[in-house]
Amino acid sequence: MRLARPRTRTLTLLLTAALGVAVPPAPPVAAGTGPAGTAATAEPSGYLVGRGISDVTGEIAEVGMMGYSSFEQKASGLHQRQRSRAFVVVDRATGRRVAYVNADLAMIFEAVRQQVIARLKQRYGTLYTEQNVLLSATHTHAGPGGFSHHLAYNLASLGFQKGTYGAIVDGIVESVAEAHDDLRPGTVTLGRGELTDASVNRSRAAFDRNPAQDRAAFPGGIDPAMTVLRFRQGGADVGAISWFATHNTSLTNANTLVSPDNKGYAAYRWEHDHAGVRYLDPGPGFVAAFPNTNAGDMSPNLNLRPGSGPTEDEFANTRIIGERQFAKARQIYDGATTPVTGGVDSRMRFVDMENVAVDGRYTPDGRPGRTCTAMVGASTLAGSTEDGPAIPGFREGMTGPIGRILASLDVPPPASLLACQAPKANLVPTGLITEPVRATPNVLPLQILRIGQLYLVAGPAEYTIVSGLRIRRSVAAELGVPPENVLLQGYANAYSQYVTTPEEYALQQYEGGSTLYGPHTLPAHQQEFARLAAALRDGAPVDPGTAPPDLSGAQFTLQTGVVLDSAPPSTSFGQVLTEPAAAHRRGETVTAEFVTGHPKNDLHRNGTYLEVQRLVDGTWRRHLDDGDWHTKFRWTRLNAVTGTSKATVTWDVAADTPPGTYRIVHFGDRRNLLGRVTPFTGVSRTFTVS
Repeated sequence: MRLARPRTRTLTLLLTAALGVAVPPAPPVAAGTGPAGTAATAEPSGYLVGRGISDVTGEIAEVGMMGYSSFEQKASGLHQRQRSRAFVVVDRATGRRVAYVNADLAMIFEAVRQQVIARLKQRYGTLYTEQNVLLSATHTHAGPGGFSHHLAYNLASLGFQKGTYGAIVDGIVESVAEAHDDLRPGTVTLGRGELTDASVNRSRAAFDRNPAQDRAAFPGGIDPAMTVLRFRQGGADVGAISWFATHNTSLTNANTLVSPDNKGYAAYRWEHDHAGVRYLDPGPGFVAAFPNTNAGDMSPNLNLRPGSGPTEDEFANTRIIGERQFAKARQIYDGATTPVTGGVDSRMRFVDMENVAVDGRYTPDGRPGRTCTAMVGASTLAGSTEDGPAIPGFREGMTGPIGRILASLDVPPPASLLACQAPKANLVPTGLITEPVRATPNVLPLQILRIGQLYLVAGPAEYTIVSGLRIRRSVAAELGVPPENVLLQGYANAYSQYVTTPEEYALQQYEGGSTLYGPHTLPAHQQEFARLAAALRDGAPVDPGTAPPDLSGAQFTLQTGVVLDSAPPSTSFGQVLTEPAAAHRRGETVTAEFVTGHPKNDLHRNGTYLEVQRLVDGTWRRHLDDGDWHTKFRWTRLNAVTGTSKATVTWDVAADTPPGTYRIVHFGDRRNLLGRVTPFTGVSRTFTVS
């Protein structure tokens, strides 16, 4: 179905608002092996472990941001860089390996996964493939968008953004390569705990529709579980993965600075503040990943309003919610003494989620069902009011037909689709929009990774906590392991919006309206993941299914590029427009403004747009850069016709800042009419901090 020609903008606006948000199969093994039927139980010393990290920060100015689907939220600078963190684990007894990646992104789109796997294949052959590489996102809503190949998810960024996409792919591949090169004999230990003050259920009415036995697993209406893997090489701690369910949305859609949000702060707090990592320095350092699990209905905004809770300052909330995750993870990490032992393995299969026949074993009423062609419900436009504002005229719980809206679109769904999706009130039948490219995906990668006794169920969606519970129970039953040994890794390998339970779906809150494939979406996931688990248990290969097509050749953008940078009259690039005061005290903010070019001219990936430098023994040394919490880099367009702009660097001087002499340095790039990009440097006057 083509987009309606005279009504394209109407459909675009509705879609944007609604949609925010290979190794060959292992051969069978001999009887009498480990509990999942893979390789014989390995001792802790039976692993090789490696960790890696790289920069995935894309375009930080004049590009729509990904997550809230707001045309008004365009990036205007940088608070902290986004990073990809990778871990590789190899079972030395069998040679099997898995690569786990967690990136400071809103989502992992199939577009990113396809190119990452292709690049890894070029580099390593069959060592790292779609079967044993798991890519996941923290779900920050404060990063640049435009890195999907599906129409709906690029609308707010005015189409595909090649620079951002390239930065993400390059950074992920680099992080895996670094982890591969870092492989050493090591151990992995497991710890568990609970964190109860970093999330709140933002859809309690829907949660309460679930049966008592499901609700009983979450007495507070939240999933407080935190699971931590501790990685060591020899006697040295080298990394950690800390899974916890909360939306990475402490920053609101009013923020326009690129940031990894609360989970990024937690990682920074551990790596930079606690482990002494300086990201621009060479050599490996401690890598701390803070991935999500089933966070579909878990909000960090504890007062159930955007940017509210525990304070009314969104940046303070980002720090506090991140600090709470870091503190609990550290506590669990220090007590993580359970050895991870056993084989390493994986299974992956592509599933057409619009055409799954579901067995009655997985449905609440015991009757068979089917999934549906993707459709977005009207209640999606009501928004998750706890994390983002609604569109006037829409409310959660909307059901039934909405004829007036459909009348403005040239994509009328058939009665059979409306019946399949009932009681959802149709807004946009995205599964019927296939040109110029599909609006939303239909073929999804479902995957399970095993690291010893821990199983990661990699799901390409946002799962509510009860949805996650049911999937974990289904997988655990097939594997014959305790459910606590199965984690649902959401936001993994692709993106298809939400997965709610059928009971939650019936209420059509925001999450239910955003469950694309109808009321049997969750049962279909349970069934297909259970099939993967059975194959993993039995050491049997699986048919990988038909992969979705590569849509890279059909992408477009309406976002203008950089044509020319000019300095204002009587100035030059790098010149200081506003100097810092001669003296500052701890707790104050230092500000410097520079004549600059467009940040898109050079993303400074694995570099920086700024440095706070300190004079030490007569030598200027980097004290902070643009990846640090206490700095902000803002870009402002002064004149669009002449291409003039300025950069504003601010530094909030922390209480523990060493007294001394400092200066602010800006690294920028200018473009001339011939397209040549030339770097330049601006240096402020010196000032003292006391």
